[in-house]
Amino acid sequence: MFDSLAVLPPDSILGLAAACRADSNPNKVDLTLGVYMDETGLCPVFEAVQQAQRDLVQEEMTKVYMPPQGDAAYLEGVQTLVLGEERRALLRDRLTAVQTPGGCGAVRLGAEVIFAAAPTATVWVSDPTWPVHIPLMGSVGLQFKSYRYYSAAIRGLDFTAMLEDLEAASPGDIVLLHGCCHNPSGVDPNAEQWQALATFMAERALVPMIDFAYQGMGAGLNEDAAGLRCLIDRVPEMIIAVSSSKNIGLYRERAGAVMFLGGDARAAEAMASQAVSAARRVYSMPPAHGALLAGRVLSSPTLRRQWEAELAQICQRINGLRRDFCDALIAETDRDFAFISEEHGMFSFLGLSVEQAQRLRNEKSVYLLDSSRINIAGLNAGNMDRVVNAVSAVL
Repeated sequence: MFDSLAVLPPDSILGLAAACRADSNPNKVDLTLGVYMDETGLCPVFEAVQQAQRDLVQEEMTKVYMPPQGDAAYLEGVQTLVLGEERRALLRDRLTAVQTPGGCGAVRLGAEVIFAAAPTATVWVSDPTWPVHIPLMGSVGLQFKSYRYYSAAIRGLDFTAMLEDLEAASPGDIVLLHGCCHNPSGVDPNAEQWQALATFMAERALVPMIDFAYQGMGAGLNEDAAGLRCLIDRVPEMIIAVSSSKNIGLYRERAGAVMFLGGDARAAEAMASQAVSAARRVYSMPPAHGALLAGRVLSSPTLRRQWEAELAQICQRINGLRRDFCDALIAETDRDFAFISEEHGMFSFLGLSVEQAQRLRNEKSVYLLDSSRINIAGLNAGNMDRVVNAVSAVL
């Protein structure tokens, strides 16, 4: 029976990362995967997470299944982190959350709930967006349209074009937004644009779904949540997909949550119940270890302070890399790369052609996507000059 199956190509990003690993050049540079790397090229474990893990190993008494909705301490911590204590208290009766296997699980369960409520609704996604969004949500049967977002011509957000495209959305349609640190462009709306977007969506009865994977890695924990909080103050319904992979460093542990804001308490409860039912069909029970670790970090005052300090250092380093890379490229090429220092988070388009991106990989062993999207956090003091010189050589 299975002889009829086609052998599928690898995921485009994962395939490039595998090609980099297979490259024998000792000076190769991997700027493909969306993973934070420290100055030594390793994806570090937070000290706060290590302490939480030591405590958990000493205290854990059972490996019984988690509750279907997930770990209460983790869900409490995530909601407070995303919304802030005051706003969460204000919305408590209309707010529910379900733990998921990472941010992908959160996006998928959000899609399941949308399809259960409105199977004919259109999901509007930014052009470009994270390439897994559409297959991840489309697998439940949802339909998509795109709205213009990043403009290569201006190296930034074309907000006018974005709103022009969303004018075609119907009441009840879903607008998928990146809460901060847009992947793959690094370009986010500013405060005024978030305000305008909130008004626009409220007036047209559009439902925001926020992919919130990088809180604290753009400008700071509260700064990165400002746009999302602006929206939730204006709209009656909302879905938020949260990942703890990046900002708590739990990539392989698959810790995430999907948050639901309902028009009232009954609607919020119904949304959560639909998510739990979908989870039962897809993966049954949520994984424990990562959520238990994150729950301890977020609920312990001592670990929380330590984690926040570590995350702030990561944020500062990413922004420092942006400035240094920008300055070095301008000095080497005498071209305008100022946009790199104005973006947020780990990603940026370099504005190269597909041919130039391929030359960087084939001739210089500098691995980036064909779109010229790079992971800024893959840079360090040991490879930055090499990358700058390589980019200059293909211009």
